[in-house]
Amino acid sequence: MLAGVLGVLAKGGLVMIPLGACSVLALAVVIERAVAWLRLGSLADPDGVLARAASGKWEDAISAGERSRSPVARVLAAGIRHRNPAARLAMEAAAQDELARMRRYLPVLDTVITLSPLLGLLGTVTGMIGAFGIMAHAGLNQPTAITGGVTEALIATAAGLGVAIVALVPYNFFQRRAEALAETIERYGSKLELLLAEAGLAVGEAR
Repeated sequence: MLAGVLGVLAKGGLVMIPLGACSVLALAVVIERAVAWLRLGSLADPDGVLARAASGKWEDAISAGERSRSPVARVLAAGIRHRNPAARLAMEAAAQDELARMRRYLPVLDTVITLSPLLGLLGTVTGMIGAFGIMAHAGLNQPTAITGGVTEALIATAAGLGVAIVALVPYNFFQRRAEALAETIERYGSKLELLLAEAGLAVGEAR
């Protein structure tokens, strides 16, 4: 069965080589991103950081956040470490680094999604050129050769669309996960700012 599939793909012409490279590249990015997301810590980590901060255990909160694999917890740790006077700026900078890390290689996947249909279209054009070239030299006396060029065109088009469609699903999934992470970071950052404001107010009252 595999040999049959490879035989059909081979009929797609030279354009199948870059399409194959695109498919391998897309698969590698999807696997790498899936592993990266699976290695993240749970939401219990940022909750623990906030609980320590609420108790005034600032150093414990920083240590717990920096040790965590959760991007949210690491952003909170940056805010606590620079709580006086630039907690918000520290969290914004850390959040940008974390989001860039979670979106790593997604531009490659985006390029594959855009490029694959274009390569398929190129295969369509070259296949049709070959078919019409044969028709020009042999007329309609070699229908098999003519249909071979049309077959090459259709296989390349189908392969290009297939690679783009298959890559589009995980791309959108990882993009949505990154957007959800940004929303979570913003929500926990707001909670930390409230804690810091309350701590500052309490100190002011004590004085």
